[in-house]
Amino acid sequence: MADRTPWSLSGALRGMFQKRTIDADTWDDLEDALLKADFGPSVTEEVVADLRAKVQRYSTTDPRDLQRMLRESIEERLSKYDSTLKLTERPAVVLVVGVNGVGKTTTIGKFARFLKTFDRTVVVGAADTFRAAAVEQLATWAERAGAAVVRPQHEGQDPASVAFQTIEMAKRTGTEIVIIDTAGRLQTKGGLMDELGKIRRVIEKQAPVAEVLLVLDATTGQNGLAQADAFIQHAGVTGLVITKLDGSAKAGFVLAVQEKTGIPIKLVGQGEGINDLTGFTPHVFAQNLVG
Repeated sequence: MADRTPWSLSGALRGMFQKRTIDADTWDDLEDALLKADFGPSVTEEVVADLRAKVQRYSTTDPRDLQRMLRESIEERLSKYDSTLKLTERPAVVLVVGVNGVGKTTTIGKFARFLKTFDRTVVVGAADTFRAAAVEQLATWAERAGAAVVRPQHEGQDPASVAFQTIEMAKRTGTEIVIIDTAGRLQTKGGLMDELGKIRRVIEKQAPVAEVLLVLDATTGQNGLAQADAFIQHAGVTGLVITKLDGSAKAGFVLAVQEKTGIPIKLVGQGEGINDLTGFTPHVFAQNLVG
């Protein structure tokens, strides 16, 4: 019977590093594995060239040395960006943006839960008023997370006014963190960015925007990044949230996306459960990826 175990980078690397020596096949296999894991051609080329130079410099033929060097190289590259969430304002307002279908709504529920584990009080504003189903789904996830929800008072309510009411409530009740959901699609990209700009202006009359988090789906990889380009160009994104990072088949996207955008990854989602969103730690990520 055929083996149905899904391919993963960590699995591919494990086999490579258990060999007796570093040889020509090692380099070919490493390059193939990194490309398959969506590191992208330029990052793959740079990582492999860097490792070849180090192997030569230290005159080693031990694959375990190569494993350690790869882990350190990935960690070092990831650590160039500050993954700390900036949530010291009160209230700290977080705008969550991204195209529809990347798991934005569920991510907000998981993010609220993540913040609740640090004993923070959270209110979620359902400002994606163009989709009634999105409002209901968001309310369900927020309630599961133990966060308050501000819903539109009527269908098609102006998103900026929902954001305004959410911050008003946070200030009135002393709630520490506000998460605002936003639309992922309108008729035109220009319209969507104008809408986000308006929401932001209305918010900033009451409180500064602490973070603008862009949600990306790891399984769509570089294609998803192209779709989200308008947000990166126009929405003032301060951090990335990578969802659906189950296993390590697309793990290279994590490094490629930071290097391509210059925007730090702040949160990663690795499953479907409400507790499956965590802060991003380069050391832990590199360790789990490379072993």
